[in-house]
Amino acid sequence: MNWLPLALLTALCLALYNFFIKLASNHLPAAMGAVVLQLVAAALGAAWLLKLKLQGQPLPMNSKGLALAALAGVSVGLAEILTFVVFQRGVNSSVGTPVIVGGSVLLTALLGLVVLREALTPTQAGGMLLIVVGIALLARGH
Repeated sequence: MNWLPLALLTALCLALYNFFIKLASNHLPAAMGAVVLQLVAAALGAAWLLKLKLQGQPLPMNSKGLALAALAGVSVGLAEILTFVVFQRGVNSSVGTPVIVGGSVLLTALLGLVVLREALTPTQAGGMLLIVVGIALLARGH
């Protein structure tokens, strides 16, 4: 299957994730919102894992993969709490979400360049520059 439809579906899920955090942010403390979000996500992941296991699919794992997944969990947990806090401070979803997501895209690309030694084409560098400009323009009004 082509990766692009899956990537666009992922973008939709992330958009809904940020949208619902924005809506929930004024109704409960950030830590509580993050815990509820993580419990529901963990239940969904556990159901998916159980489905794969019941289908007899191999589920290979190793300590490095588990440690990296745990680090990703720490990162997303902190990001969720901070996203609730950002929205509790009154930032519009149309500003806060692009700054958060654009910033994460930019920083992930930089980590790929520096840590993973990935290549960057001039077109990709131009895209990264546009992200920086977009973040600057969005943040300027707030």
